[in-house]
Amino acid sequence: MELASYFDHTLLKPDTATADIRRLCAEAIDYKFAAVCVPPFFVPEAVQTLESYPVKVATVVGFPMGYSATPAKVEEIKRAIDEGVDELDVVINLCAVKNGNFNFVRSDIDSMTMAAHSKRKAIKIILETSMLSNDEIKHLCDICNELQVDFVKTSTGMNGGATPEVISLLRSHLNKQIKIKASGGIRTFFDAQQLIAAGAVRLGSSSSVQIMQQQG
Repeated sequence: MELASYFDHTLLKPDTATADIRRLCAEAIDYKFAAVCVPPFFVPEAVQTLESYPVKVATVVGFPMGYSATPAKVEEIKRAIDEGVDELDVVINLCAVKNGNFNFVRSDIDSMTMAAHSKRKAIKIILETSMLSNDEIKHLCDICNELQVDFVKTSTGMNGGATPEVISLLRSHLNKQIKIKASGGIRTFFDAQQLIAAGAVRLGSSSSVQIMQQQG
């Protein structure tokens, strides 16, 4: 198993410095991680640092709450794409989900997906599964299937994390072409193994280097 190719090497702390991003990118180059995931502010820095390497640059949109207005999220996506980003990890409007307004949720996801796909960029829809019922998760998977998103991602990492059980649940409801990204609480080689075995093809973690070192 080429474990490194599963990782989105992530740093999203609010006090992140440019030196931290440069170190993150250097580690991604050394270990051959799939991508780095950085705050929108640092997309240009990451793109410039990685321009000669196969490591992708991802950023977050509507992060971490997801209840930004849809036009604001779309503009975030457009700006990130203009700055060279490859992949967009976007947060759903959890308030709308919890109020049963799935028409709004569908429109929100559709608008963001169209903005990304119009420029042939990958979109990962962040569900925040630890705060959702199984019925809500299924309904969201149905929407993602209909809109043909690229990835469904378990969580922001701010409100609980990924488990093998939720990965299996997502896999059972999603079309096979939609990939799953596990995120939140992935700190050990065992965590990574379990999530991959359950069906995750990407792992969002700030502990990627330590996990690779555990692999031996």
